[in-house]
Amino acid sequence: MKYSSYKFFLAAVMTLAAFAAGAQEFKVGVVIIDRIFREANSAKAAQAKLEQEFGKRDKEITDLGTQLKTAADKFEREAPTLSESQRIARQKQLVEQDREFQRKRREHLEDLNSRKNEELQQLIERANKVVKAVAESEKYDLILEGAVYVSPKHDITDKVIKALNASK
Repeated sequence: MKYSSYKFFLAAVMTLAAFAAGAQEFKVGVVIIDRIFREANSAKAAQAKLEQEFGKRDKEITDLGTQLKTAADKFEREAPTLSESQRIARQKQLVEQDREFQRKRREHLEDLNSRKNEELQQLIERANKVVKAVAESEKYDLILEGAVYVSPKHDITDKVIKALNASK
């Protein structure tokens, strides 16, 4: 029993020694994708495009919410002076307006998220191509996406952002 655990230990030490010997030639880079999403010109352009595309609808929904709030406040003020039938009719009207507001807001958010995902996917595809090009041109063996801590000598995010900004 001791002999087999000794063989396992010896094999593990030999594997680590072999890895350490080859590690000097092993080149690793790390890309912080969040920085690319914030700093790359194509990411900023995509954000501006989405704001332009959805800005009008966003304003309409905000205005609709403001109108609903105003109507609810007015109802609260006038409720004590309204007859029972008027109060019930206004409550029904407010409930219907709220349903319509919620439906439009939900549809808007679904459409916006769908478009954001499309733009994000395009950006990721372009970034991956650039990362691969940088890795090949600078002879990296491994490129990782994100880490808890990255030494500046291994962080290639700036190179990727510059290359993304340079390409159209």
